[in-house]
Amino acid sequence: MTDTGEELAAADHTAVRVALWRALHVRADPPPHVLEDEIGLRLAAPDGGWRERPDMDVDATRRTRASIVARARFVEDLVEEAGRGVDQYVVLGAGLDTFAQRRPEVAASSGLRVFEVDRPGPQAWKRRRLMDLGLGVPEWLRLVPVDFEGDWWGRLVEAGLDPARPAVVASTGVTMYLTREAVAATFRLVAGLAPGSTLVTTFLRPLEDVEPEQRPQLEAAVAGARAAGTPFLSFFRPSEILALARESGFREARHVPAEELDRRYFEGRTDGVRPSRGEELMLARITAASGGSPWP
Repeated sequence: MTDTGEELAAADHTAVRVALWRALHVRADPPPHVLEDEIGLRLAAPDGGWRERPDMDVDATRRTRASIVARARFVEDLVEEAGRGVDQYVVLGAGLDTFAQRRPEVAASSGLRVFEVDRPGPQAWKRRRLMDLGLGVPEWLRLVPVDFEGDWWGRLVEAGLDPARPAVVASTGVTMYLTREAVAATFRLVAGLAPGSTLVTTFLRPLEDVEPEQRPQLEAAVAGARAAGTPFLSFFRPSEILALARESGFREARHVPAEELDRRYFEGRTDGVRPSRGEELMLARITAASGGSPWP
């Protein structure tokens, strides 16, 4: 690593792994690439043997990294499709997300403000890395350090989020670390935003719902999270997370299954790079009483 050990301690290991998987998609999988992101790799700055890590095994992680890049691409497409009607984008548990560095033209064309919400330590580390790499933090990118057990929503509003204006709120790779009560509390906060706002979130399905060949990967992830002191607390079937969204105040919610992502981003591939149904997406939208436009 190019950073000191103290700096590395502030980098969340899960966020680093996701960044490396996104880079591995570019380096190990043939084109076309669903997402081209090697900036996260530059931020993480692993040593030269990073591809030899067990969790970077090209064959074993093929479908996992496909899921990772598919969920990121889906969220970014959603933000871009929102256009000028929605000028706020909130990334909860931002980790090493690099939308702002890779897609500045989206912000420029729509006046978009991006809010990256994360714990203070990892976010301070990321800010330093952005500066070290000469990428900087543009005015329209707000890095919002929060204690997720405190009034993190208030901190987000203080940073400039306007609840009276529509927003896209993304929460990927987060719900498994929260209790169902905490997930519902987050949903209720987002459901209080202005009509036209959208929540896009991932959720882990129970082990028995996952493809048999993918179950060892999920079992390893569960064991690794527990060993790291950040156990997975919540698993949802699609009907359960949809019900929770509606109970939390969303008028519309829909499940985005792995098969839909497969058709959208991986159609025609014969190399086995396709998403697993272990982690899937849900879209929930705040609409006026008269309804809204069709789902994307």
